[in-house]
Amino acid sequence: MPDSLQRITPFLWFDSQAEEAAKFYVSIFKNSKILTIARYGKAGAEASGRPNGSVMTVKFVLDGQEFVALNGGPHFKLNEAISFVVNCETQKEIDEFWEKLSQGGQTDQCGWLKDKFGVSWQVVPAVLSELVSESDPDKSERVMRALLQMKKLDLETLKRA
Repeated sequence: MPDSLQRITPFLWFDSQAEEAAKFYVSIFKNSKILTIARYGKAGAEASGRPNGSVMTVKFVLDGQEFVALNGGPHFKLNEAISFVVNCETQKEIDEFWEKLSQGGQTDQCGWLKDKFGVSWQVVPAVLSELVSESDPDKSERVMRALLQMKKLDLETLKRA
């Protein structure tokens, strides 16, 4: 029994790439690992239409946060309505996470990207919320204007805005 219960666990639906995606993610984040892999048995395979013995779920940890990935078939697709924020302390971290997570995927405005599996991420400086909610409304506006011009975020440019 774990020492503490993680009350909320993100549960990601994939067609058939759950294990591949989990391996990709644990290769990117420190303090990460695959915990368990469950396979479809006869009853689950019959109910889901997935092959008996194929990967059903993969439970994994990314930097201390547990996730579950499901091979549920093509019924549901991931989209930008849900994203994961990666808070970064330095520009080097921003650059590394941006490069790795966007490999084979698509980049977008304001630090957003979609990885090769369709999961949306926001790679941002940890101070971003402070910068856009400055007590000086002019400073906050300059930060927002600078942010809207960027794909991958530039920490120093945002701080100087």
